[in-house]
Amino acid sequence: MIEMMPKWLSALTLLGAVAVLQADSAVLQQVQTVYLLPMGYGLDQYLANRLTAEGVFHVVTDPKRADAVLTDNIGAGFERKFEELYAPPAPPPPPASNDDDPNKSKEMDAEFLAGLKRSGGQPPVSSFSRGKGNVFLVDVKTRTVLWSLFEQTKKILPEELDRTSGRIVQRLKKDRSGKP
Repeated sequence: MIEMMPKWLSALTLLGAVAVLQADSAVLQQVQTVYLLPMGYGLDQYLANRLTAEGVFHVVTDPKRADAVLTDNIGAGFERKFEELYAPPAPPPPPASNDDDPNKSKEMDAEFLAGLKRSGGQPPVSSFSRGKGNVFLVDVKTRTVLWSLFEQTKKILPEELDRTSGRIVQRLKKDRSGKP
């Protein structure tokens, strides 16, 4: 026989769920500006249109001005793109030195090899094999996924991509408001 949960415990569980929803919506409400990374089938363009039209976020074209990034892919490719967009400032160049220094060519060769090693063997970021339906909102400062959704596009037609982006934005608006 199934035993019923005591009323006080079910009320406590409900309060806990409401508190979690409010905490998540508070985090989402702190995000004001987003940068959209390229997404499969151009979904980023449809999302930018919907986000702007519905006033959910300000969409920025300069990633440095964004509070968060919207992407359809997390993992190694995303990390490389993120490092590229939010790389720390380069150190100042060393003071000019004498060109007759024999160690200079060795230093240049070492820098060249280090650059090759950093970039070599890394697959390019492609939209062909993305998550196909996943959308992630990632905080720029903490790299934390603040929000995610699976909303698969049924067909790759402009009308369907627009409808899909509409469903994504409506869900984001709902989650941001904190209303169940």
